[in-house]
Amino acid sequence: MTLAMPIQRQVKLIGKLHPWYAEWLAQLGLHSHVQNIAELPFVTAEVLERGYYALPSRTEPGLSVYRTSGTSSGKRKAIYYSEPDDERYIDAKMASFREWLGSDLKSVRRALADMGTGHAASTAVTIFEKMGFEADALSFSSPIEEHIARLDSFKPDLLYTMPSILDGIAAAAATPSAFGIKKIIVVGEIATLEWQANMAERFGIRRGDILDTYGSIEIGAIAAYSHALGKYVLSDGLFAEAVPAEQIDPGFAPLQDNEGVLVLTSFVRSMFPAIRFVTYDVVRDFETIMVDGVPKQTFRCISKRIGAELKHGEKISLYDIEEVVNRFVHDAELRVRISGNKLAVHIKSKSLDEALMEIIRQAIEVKIPEIGEMIQNRILSGIVVTKAADDEQLERGAVKAKKIYF
Repeated sequence: MTLAMPIQRQVKLIGKLHPWYAEWLAQLGLHSHVQNIAELPFVTAEVLERGYYALPSRTEPGLSVYRTSGTSSGKRKAIYYSEPDDERYIDAKMASFREWLGSDLKSVRRALADMGTGHAASTAVTIFEKMGFEADALSFSSPIEEHIARLDSFKPDLLYTMPSILDGIAAAAATPSAFGIKKIIVVGEIATLEWQANMAERFGIRRGDILDTYGSIEIGAIAAYSHALGKYVLSDGLFAEAVPAEQIDPGFAPLQDNEGVLVLTSFVRSMFPAIRFVTYDVVRDFETIMVDGVPKQTFRCISKRIGAELKHGEKISLYDIEEVVNRFVHDAELRVRISGNKLAVHIKSKSLDEALMEIIRQAIEVKIPEIGEMIQNRILSGIVVTKAADDEQLERGAVKAKKIYF
């Protein structure tokens, strides 16, 4: 696709702020006057390790830095935001939240952020205060009892959290609807429609009162789910591509016909080289549609992640696993683990029994043929579905808990 002047300006800007990127393009025989975005190379994890993450710490004034999981060298990733980057991110989130709330905006007075430690968490209170709400934040690392107590005392109209934390709150609370929460925004993990419907029922709200947002520490705000459209809608300032996996890396197996790896180019990020940045998230039914006369890029869901960090996970769809589990048990918290050669689905649910566990195991194999194929090829030795004890605390990662555990 030809974007001409916008992509030329962005390539020049990124090349100026990240000289290694300009040098890399020059080595490939490319220049900043490139007319077609498809001519530019993919910014993969390997490219970022060699360039962005390998550099000494930046010292320009006004930068904020967020550190995430390590690189292959053992060095933690440092991802930078300039003040304009942060301002654009905050503006994008505010616009998304306001559009979703619509006429219900006036009914929200207090908002509580109960999240991780990344970029979304650090900006949440600022976003809500700018929207005119009384805002507070709670650390995700606090015991679940503290989360319950704060919800009881603060009584937020809006809760901004991660799906895994919401799972924990719903499981620990005697009656989740008693909190009086009117709206819930989730970020950071896969949230299937079935899971959203179950959560809405437990908190006594409509499914449309839950907003699932999708973002990353590298890009910022990426998309939000529209219940009216039944799709995730890309944020303004982004250009997305859904690329066959083998174009990213010949070692990746082909995806389903309606799937592609999400590749993003940001025209609002400066301190990260987000030009054909490979997210490694696989999206389904990617298309551009007209919304109120404006073309919008959309996709139906994120089905899985590919890449070395997930090992066997490139063939395992967390979306499909959670969809199957929530079809049979409506109060489920789950963690997926690969231990040795076994795929283990560990479920915490008051309604789960031995018969249901076997039904779920079989349903996962039917739902995800790739898993059955891996078992057949002895890549995985089988699926194990286990039940967590009622008082068991399921493990959580520092930021993203709904992932493949190894």
